[in-house]
Amino acid sequence: MKVQIVSRKFIKPSIPTPENLRTYKLSCMDELNTTMNVVGILYYPSIDNNIVHINNLEKSLAQILPQFYPFAGRYNKVNHSVDCSDQGAEYVEAQVLDCDLNEIIGSGVEPVELNNLLPLEIGEADEITNPILSVQVTKFKCGGMAIGICISHRIIDACSFGTFISAWAKANLGDKTEPIRPKFNSQFYFPAENSVFGTTRSTKDTSTVTKRILFDRKAIETLRDRVSDNDCPPSRVVVVSSFLAEAFLRSDRAKHGKSRDCVIMQEVNIRERTVPPLSKYTCGNLVLLTTVECNAEESKSIDFESFIPLLSNNAKKAVSDCANILSNSKNGHTILVDYFLGAIEKINESGKNSLRFTDWSKFKFYDADFGFGKPIWTSVANIPIMNLVMLMNTKENDGIEAWVHLHEEDMTYFEQDEEIKKLTT
Repeated sequence: MKVQIVSRKFIKPSIPTPENLRTYKLSCMDELNTTMNVVGILYYPSIDNNIVHINNLEKSLAQILPQFYPFAGRYNKVNHSVDCSDQGAEYVEAQVLDCDLNEIIGSGVEPVELNNLLPLEIGEADEITNPILSVQVTKFKCGGMAIGICISHRIIDACSFGTFISAWAKANLGDKTEPIRPKFNSQFYFPAENSVFGTTRSTKDTSTVTKRILFDRKAIETLRDRVSDNDCPPSRVVVVSSFLAEAFLRSDRAKHGKSRDCVIMQEVNIRERTVPPLSKYTCGNLVLLTTVECNAEESKSIDFESFIPLLSNNAKKAVSDCANILSNSKNGHTILVDYFLGAIEKINESGKNSLRFTDWSKFKFYDADFGFGKPIWTSVANIPIMNLVMLMNTKENDGIEAWVHLHEEDMTYFEQDEEIKKLTT
């Protein structure tokens, strides 16, 4: 896929950021993040009859930036803060010269090629010259279009990413119902500690490769039928996570010729689960990282049916723990920061295997109607973080697309797993 950049510009907020908001401080969880952008791509079919809405994208972006004021700023890694002086969000226009949109939808293209639809390298963040928000609007020969978005992971997570997309789409459509009011106050609950942990972790390893695996409604029903408790069937996310975790352990055994200690990590969104509940529109990194550990002997025999209750109960416990996060600062720090650092310490232990799941299926990307209809597909891209699985919703809202990111050598074994081959061939 050959993408040609047509123009680059910076979009400033339609209303200047007030002086009292010119410095946005990070939370302790923001500090811990890797240097990277949160990314996503929305795909729309022929848009020729919607030229007004297309031409309005820049204006509507300027209109919502006052609400998302840190997105028009620049990160100051010395002070662990965002300078919100309205430097502007980057807006890129591009065109694809050699293929139509239907040629890349779903499995039509290697995930790494989708990175061409993003305005920045995924690891291009944290420097004073890097925009916090960058958008690329790419038009195809067929009249279709892709909107690729990068937002610094230093200040937002996937839930915040979804909040921004929803707000921008509503503004462009002129939809004034159910206004989205983002809150940038996570540092009030979880003050920064001037940690340098996140700033030392880069995401520019080109040895990571990505595999997209589709679990449609039929595949998920088949997997659910393998679990005896039909009165309370496991969620789509738990079913897919359990299946992939088992396949991952099998492929790891095939590579190393033996079982190894393993850590399975799950991310849990804490919004609306704390007491009192944080708004679902609270922006920042508000994720609880929780773990399931298996020693080498356990990982030898653990299977899909065993993973179901393990991962399900682990997620339920994490949701329960959320109620205690705001009860006092010590509890919040222990549950969020100590859990996170503890998980990272475990996976860095020599000889230990790990896999991390993050669930993006509930962030309503398929509802993003900018005035030219809802997306026909949404995707991520080739994310340079090893042993990461991102779970996306399907357009029909009854399946899961799993984006599996592994080291290229590990991916070779993973793709040869018999159960994986059934889904991908």
